[in-house]
Amino acid sequence: MKFSQRAERIEPFYVMEVAKAAQQLAREVAGTNNPMIFLNIGEPDFTAPLLVQEAADRAVRAGITQYTNALGLEALREKISEWYLTRFGVNVPARRIVVTAGASAALQLACLALIEKGDEILMPDPSYPCNRHFVSAADGNAVLIPTTAEERYQLSAAKVEAAWGDKTRGVLLASPSNPTGTSIAPDELRQIHKVVKERGGITIIDEIYLGLSYDDAFGQTALAIDDDIISINSFSKYFNMTGWRLGWMVVPDAMVPVIERMAQNLFICASTISQHAALACFEPDSIAEYEQRRAQFKARRDYFIPALNALGLSVPVMPDGAFYAWADCTEAAQKIGVDGSWDFALEVMKRSHLAITPGRDFGTADTRRFVRFSTANSMTQLQEAIARLQQLIG
Repeated sequence: MKFSQRAERIEPFYVMEVAKAAQQLAREVAGTNNPMIFLNIGEPDFTAPLLVQEAADRAVRAGITQYTNALGLEALREKISEWYLTRFGVNVPARRIVVTAGASAALQLACLALIEKGDEILMPDPSYPCNRHFVSAADGNAVLIPTTAEERYQLSAAKVEAAWGDKTRGVLLASPSNPTGTSIAPDELRQIHKVVKERGGITIIDEIYLGLSYDDAFGQTALAIDDDIISINSFSKYFNMTGWRLGWMVVPDAMVPVIERMAQNLFICASTISQHAALACFEPDSIAEYEQRRAQFKARRDYFIPALNALGLSVPVMPDGAFYAWADCTEAAQKIGVDGSWDFALEVMKRSHLAITPGRDFGTADTRRFVRFSTANSMTQLQEAIARLQQLIG
């Protein structure tokens, strides 16, 4: 069977390949005193709050399961609009909000609507691999620009300007970022967008971890800068609804009918049940619970990052959001007689029954030195993980 060149360009998602191996080993050690600990997948250990679950149940029992408008439930778009105003002080009209089948669908729609064959999209290295694959699936080319710890592993206006070429269409950023948990300083983001806009380009920014920001200096939406910025968001991370497959995008007014037409054909609509459930995310009791959980994520970060540093698993930049630790494993790998993050991650999995993610998924700029830990796990599990790492490399 012959497959398209587009399909062949999509690389394996090594995070999931490691996860499969970890799941297999987990079954083998499940009954032992040393079961598998999973710090490899970027998924909150919390589930949707009770009010959200009850809203889904009511929708099912009432038979409210038919297709919605391709743009999403009007009531949900209004709730998201109100959230931007109350949380960030930014007026984002509901008419510019499109509810999607997860942030993945939003990214796909944005790329298909804006990228022509051969267009180049500038992205930081390291960055989330699926984002560059969305560009590739739209027949564009993701151009990864190496970043440094001093730059918080984010692009700068100077680097965007220097890399801009005849085929450059725009930038795809993430703030906070996966795998580093770092954000772009608002002033720098403003300058990046200025460079892009002056050249007639597009600024797409993945803000799916924005709700999980811990530093007021960074926890601001890019939508405060300009209505031309395209923001991607999700109910998966802050709202703890990963498997519900629900997200949204905020686009300029002129782009709404284009996205609507594409969404009608590609997805029809996001899950109706998930949309009705998500209405309850914005209830005061739900928001209070989400904020308590955000505080727990911060407390986990505040424990885990210093503990890694003490073990020689250096985290060059303290994450200001999300739930990741991007750690240099060079020293630790040498201690256990391996070279590079891929072999280090496999050895840690085999010998300590601890699943972590090697850096190869996230780019090529020195990523073989790094592993990503997810702190989306209980404090007890994180403490046990540090104890096992101490025993292995301490």
